Amino acid sequence: MTGVAGFIGAHVVRDLLARGHRVIGVDNLNDYYDVGLKRARLNHFTDAGDFQFHLCDIADHDALIKLPNVSGCDCIIHLAAQAGVRYSLENPFAYASSNLVGHLSILELARRSDKNPHLVYASSSSVYGANTKTPFCESDPVTDPVSLYAATKRSDELMSEAYHRLYDIPQVGLRFFTVYGPWGRPDMAYWSFAERIIRGEKIRIFNNGDMMRDFTYIDDIVSGVVATALSPVKERDGSRHRIYNIGNNKPEKLMDFVVALETAIGKEAVKEFAPMQPGDVVATYADIDAIKEDYGFQPTTPLADGIPKFIDWYRQYLKC
Repeated sequence: MTGVAGFIGAHVVRDLLARGHRVIGVDNLNDYYDVGLKRARLNHFTDAGDFQFHLCDIADHDALIKLPNVSGCDCIIHLAAQAGVRYSLENPFAYASSNLVGHLSILELARRSDKNPHLVYASSSSVYGANTKTPFCESDPVTDPVSLYAATKRSDELMSEAYHRLYDIPQVGLRFFTVYGPWGRPDMAYWSFAERIIRGEKIRIFNNGDMMRDFTYIDDIVSGVVATALSPVKERDGSRHRIYNIGNNKPEKLMDFVVALETAIGKEAVKEFAPMQPGDVVATYADIDAIKEDYGFQPTTPLADGIPKFIDWYRQYLKC
């Protein structure tokens, strides 16, 4: 499993270990955000079961394939990536290395593995780009990316399709929709907003607040990732490469999200409204009928329940 020190990865590892699975974890612990948080996530589950960690950059394919036992896995869960839409404007080559070369490295690992493992990999709702039709459905066109990050994630899907056709590697791509919760990412709005509200600092609200997001609580995401990892890939029309939306299926207004944070923190935000940022989209909304039908995925955590859980963890972790 890659990206084990990341937000989603750490939660998935903990769930798999609790189920009694053996997990070989890989992460390069890059400094895109606080490495201390990534190490704390690792420390949170290293004693929870049969877990082996390797510090490795997946883009270094020669180093990856030399790691002990990686070629004998039943399943590869690939969650490592350079995340963030806005950061892709500043450091595009990081995305080429992690998201393009890194994904290709994992495909080659799967191709040459001893057990022909099936591969579950992270894509993103960002691939829908400039689409205006909602909810977003997997059959919708994804030809108009509005960020380099989105373009790399769509490229990963296309590379996976090619490897499935060439080498019959069974694969599931998961298009995540705005994941939040405890042990989250500091670059995400829910974290930075909470930090600023608690400190009494201004929060910048883009597009004058006229935005919607399909906020999805981490426990719901984990249930979907684990379901796809522990079950055979569902064949459809002769193909064993499937792409699914995985979201809450209930978009929330950005201002309602702010109110939920204010309520959980017990303090009103100081708001500064700003225009839309390059690479951003007005709304995300996941059609989850496909993953619901094939894997029984059903999110259960509304924003009003998930935000307080995040704030409780945040205050405890940062002692504030």
